[in-house]
Amino acid sequence: MDRRSFLLGIAALSTTLTGCNSPDQKAFRVRLLKNSIPLQFPNEFRKQLTEFKETSIDIKPADQLQTLFTALQGWKRQGGKPEPDRSFNLPFVSQPATIPDLVTMGDYWLSVAIRQQLIQPLDPKTWQLWNQLPDLWKKLVTRENQVWGAPYRWGATVIVYRTDIFRDRNLTPPKDWADLWREDLRGRIGLLDQPREIIGLTLKKLGQSYNTANLTIPTLEAELTALNRQTKFYSSDSVLQSLLVDDIWMAVAWSTDVLQAMKRNPSIAAIFPSSGTALFTDLWVRPAVVPNQDKAAQSLVGQWINFCWQPSIAPQFSLLSQGASPILSTLDPATLPDQLRENALLVPPAQSLDRSEFLEPISDTTLEQYRSLWTKIRSSV
Repeated sequence: MDRRSFLLGIAALSTTLTGCNSPDQKAFRVRLLKNSIPLQFPNEFRKQLTEFKETSIDIKPADQLQTLFTALQGWKRQGGKPEPDRSFNLPFVSQPATIPDLVTMGDYWLSVAIRQQLIQPLDPKTWQLWNQLPDLWKKLVTRENQVWGAPYRWGATVIVYRTDIFRDRNLTPPKDWADLWREDLRGRIGLLDQPREIIGLTLKKLGQSYNTANLTIPTLEAELTALNRQTKFYSSDSVLQSLLVDDIWMAVAWSTDVLQAMKRNPSIAAIFPSSGTALFTDLWVRPAVVPNQDKAAQSLVGQWINFCWQPSIAPQFSLLSQGASPILSTLDPATLPDQLRENALLVPPAQSLDRSEFLEPISDTTLEQYRSLWTKIRSSV
């Protein structure tokens, strides 16, 4: 999975929950990333509605975040005029022509969406649990006192390794980014093919921020050159497969992918780097040109977001969606099920999470520094 390029293809969810209203009445429509909410979620939401209970709830998935972002751009170009929704074609499912009320967006592209006027601000006053959301997530979606998204699931860049190989070869399990430079793992490591991720984790090893604007740091190039010598290959979608066939012993990957793989393969384990890592989160955003502005739609948007943040469902949501609810870190760990409390990818140590960062947009000058350094390192022997 190439998360930073929106290439996320996972299991399907397509649901329309209909009340007693007639077919021509308006529905509450959500377009989301596949598997980013549990399959049971829409039915549970329906049961907990406090008003407008008879409104149809229309939920459809997209394979990729890119599909959703492209759809937002298309709706903007159409000026809010409905057009056939070919981005979400699924066999035997009728395709709506109506712009949805909420859409999934990856946090890294939020600033772009605001700049291109693809989305509109949301009203957190309708969210009873907004004040319980950790400041890290509030800050992420707030621009000049306007809130542009509602975070509902997050993940991180992590280190994953083969427990059986480490045990059989008497290797010390990894704890932090520095372990990628260990001599006993040379040539047995797979890395994401992502400049910001790999240069970023190297910056983190050096005590710097992922969002460092100037890469003229004395030891950075030497560290990256050494890491390149450690690495067998770079890939954003095949490191886990290579890990499972013994091609590599350790890899850097995204936690949402790793959690799925760990369910099927008991021989792999993962750690949340102790010095902190790069975070990502899925957001609910509202299209700028959504035509459905009636009272029911406004109410259901607020109810949906509140439902996503309910402390009572946060543990199960986190276990089933391969990503943690942002509300989870506000709960008493003693109240969480063992399966969740002992999973460091979903409930990382507080200090490690505090040291972690979301990737922020960078200037053209900094982007060119990344490209130049990445090309130089990758071409070195």
